[in-house]
This record gives sequence, C-alpha cells and structure tokens, in this order.
Amino acid sequence: MGRKRQNIVLENVCIESIAAEGKALAHTDNAVVFVPYGVPGDVVDIRVTKKKKNYMEGLILRIVKPSAQRLEPFCEHFGLCGGCKWQILPYEQQLAAKQQQVEDQLVRLGHLQIPSISPILPSDNTTYYRNKLEFTFSDKRWLTEAEKPEDGVEIPSCPGLGFHVGRFFDKVLDINHCWLQPEPSNEIRNFIRQYALDKGLSFYNIRSQEGWLRNLIVRNNRQGDIMLILVVRAEEKAWLNPLLDALLARFPAIKSLYYVINGKANDSIADIPCRLYAGEEAIYEEMEHLRFRIGPKSFYQTNTAQACKLYGVARELAALSGSETVYDLYTGTGTIAQFVSGKAAKVIGIEYVPEAIEDARLNARANGIGNCEFFAGDMKDVLTADFIARHGRPDVMILDPPRAGIHPDVAKVILKAAPVRIVYVSCNPASQARDLALFCHPEDASQGAASGPAYKITAVQPVDMFPHTHHVENVVALERV
Repeated sequence: MGRKRQNIVLENVCIESIAAEGKALAHTDNAVVFVPYGVPGDVVDIRVTKKKKNYMEGLILRIVKPSAQRLEPFCEHFGLCGGCKWQILPYEQQLAAKQQQVEDQLVRLGHLQIPSISPILPSDNTTYYRNKLEFTFSDKRWLTEAEKPEDGVEIPSCPGLGFHVGRFFDKVLDINHCWLQPEPSNEIRNFIRQYALDKGLSFYNIRSQEGWLRNLIVRNNRQGDIMLILVVRAEEKAWLNPLLDALLARFPAIKSLYYVINGKANDSIADIPCRLYAGEEAIYEEMEHLRFRIGPKSFYQTNTAQACKLYGVARELAALSGSETVYDLYTGTGTIAQFVSGKAAKVIGIEYVPEAIEDARLNARANGIGNCEFFAGDMKDVLTADFIARHGRPDVMILDPPRAGIHPDVAKVILKAAPVRIVYVSCNPASQARDLALFCHPEDASQGAASGPAYKITAVQPVDMFPHTHHVENVVALERV
C-alpha cells in the first residue's frame, strides 16, 4: 500500500521575491518555498504539493493580505491558460526580475566573470505584441470550476478552440479574448469556432485521434496583413472549401490562406506541405531598410518591434568595421545576417530548416544584398573545419541557437576557428551560461570543448521580448584573450 500523501498547509507566509522560472519565493521553517502567481509583499496560505529536503513547492490557497504592488489581471483567462503569468506584477518589477535572472544564471550558476549588465531594454508594447499565435481545437475543452457539472450529471459535448492548459497535452482552454496578438486575431478564431459549431464540424480528440479540425496558426505583420494556416486531419473539401471561402469573405485582411492535412498522431507540421488556398505565398515585414519574407513555416521573432532592437544590439556588439567575415549560426530566415551585412565584407549564414534558408536567400536578393551566403543543415554537420577552409575563417561569429543551446561539437569548431569576437544571442540564459563557460574556460576538458583560445565577456545586454512572462532574451559579447 502506498504512503498516504501529506496535506501540508503553510499559513501566513510572506512572499519575498521572484525566483527562477517566474515562481515566487518565500522562506518558512528553514526551508525555501516556491509558488506561482505570487507577488513580493503578499501574505498567503500555501498548500504544499512537493516537499524535498531543502525546498518545497506549493500553490496559493488564499491571499491573506495582498501586496501593495499586486495588480488586477487584465485577462479573463488569467491563471487558466498558463500564459502571461506576470500580469499581477508591475512592468518595472517584471523587468527587474528578468535582469536579476540573467545575472543569477551567468554569475551564480555559470560562475562567469562579467562586466556590469546593461539595463534591460523594455518592450514598447506590453500587450498585442506578438506576430504569431497557434491555437488547438478540442472536442472536450477544459471546464472551469464554475462550468463543471454536479456529480452524476453527464458532461455535455463541449468543443473548444484555444491554448493547451499548463502541462496537460490533451487539455485545451477555450479562449474568448487573447491580449497577445492584435485584431483581427481574436475575431478570426471566434468566427471559425462559431462557424464550426453552426455547421457541425468535428473538433479533434488527441487521445482517440478522431475529429476533423486540428490546429489554427495566425501570423500578422505591422501593416495589418494576415496569414492564416488551418490544419485538418483529412481533406474533406465539402467542409474545407466553404469554411475557407467564408473566412476570405469575412476578413479582407487575410492576404495568405493555407491549409495543411495532418493525419499523424502529433501536431507538428514541419514535415508536411502547406497548401496555398488563396492569396500570396508570403506576407512581408519591414525592419529598418530591410524587408523580410514570412512563409507559413518561417522562423521569425514573434515580437517584431523588439526583434529590431535585439538585432541592433547584436550588430552593435559585433563592432564591425566593414572588412570582416561574419558567420551567423542558426540564422533562421537570415534576419541578423542581413542586419549586419552592410558593415561586413562577407556573411555566412547556417540554419537547420531548408525552408528558412530558402527564405533567407529570397530576402537577401529582394533587399539587394550580395555579400550573404546561406547553407542548410544540422549545425554540427555543416560547420566543420573543411567548411571554414572553403568559405573563409570568421573574424566574428554570431550565435542565436534554440533554447537548448549549442552542441559541444559546435563549440569545438568555434574554438578552433578562433574568431576575434563572438556575439551570443539566447532566449535561455541558463543554457547560454553553460555554453559561455566553454568559451571562457576551454582548458576545462570536463566541459567537452577542445583546446583553443580563451574568451572574456565584454558586454551583457538583456532584452524583454515577452512581457508578462518570465522569459528573457540576452545578448553577450565575447572577445578573444
């Protein structure tokens, strides 16, 4: 027989600060307690959900006395959809927490020597700042406490269209209004849901893998153009064509309309063709004097205004004079490569996704940039000593890898190439700190890096790309010692 779970409640606990992963921190009984949705200064009762030797995790049962800094959340879905968890924190306090997060990861966990961290660059817009959102259809949406039926009452059919709830892969919260993407994003999503309900179109069940409507992707640019990608399980034209035609008639902002047939068990469409139903193949975004093509699978920073600041920081920290060969690793659609191209002799961009590289080449051509070359493939397979011998030794390397950071083999090649300067852009300061240690301490064989020159960190610049979340982008400049 399993041990009975303890029901521990901690009363009148004072929330002290914001900690890692955006959770609030408190101390009680010589232990640290982490809870979500807490604000420094709150006095709360906490139900413990996990108890370890040196720390506990829990949930707030009751706010005994709210902090003077606590704000009322502006979103009706706050606390349920799992996004925008910091709506209750003043924006200045969010920025301070992110700045501290960068310092903690680099210094306390990474044990790195760094200069003073530059003040984080705030986002000009704290709502409606995203240019892409993905929604999921479900034939059994998440029911709120108020919606749950009494015991013994049969649950009616309740399809929904919205976001996954927390860590539940099969639970979807029906979203009425989301504050992340400007209109007509909400209008389009709500129109599709109502149309589907009126016409009796089936919503997908991820467990049984039945149902027709699966996913919806909405992309937009600052000019107000919309790209819509509807993912369905099968090509049922008797249902599909009328729905897509209704969308075109109702929303003139839709400049590019795609559909995808996904009969797989998972939601990924990376290996499935997107079929253009109407309009243009792409929408376009402008930053500074550059124009970028955004296709249905293109990677593009989701906060356009902040992306422009981020790329400007990377260019500034690269400190180019016009004669350098620059390698832009994990180049995506070549945005950073083209941002720095005007101050470099040559730029080499490498990216895993072939479609992104095709976009990068098209973008460079359209922008009249002739000194950029782009290559597709796994970074550790493409970036080799032979590749560098063919294309020239880099004076500067710019890295913007996924959250997991770089492969140790990539670090080895970078160290052997010995660029004068490295600019590392990251959406995850923890993996960034781990990778920076490879460059700052190459002699440490336990880190998995080969011998090479050591680097010192010369600048650290955080950028807030995602207001009301704990996520932070960070740019670090390193120079060869």
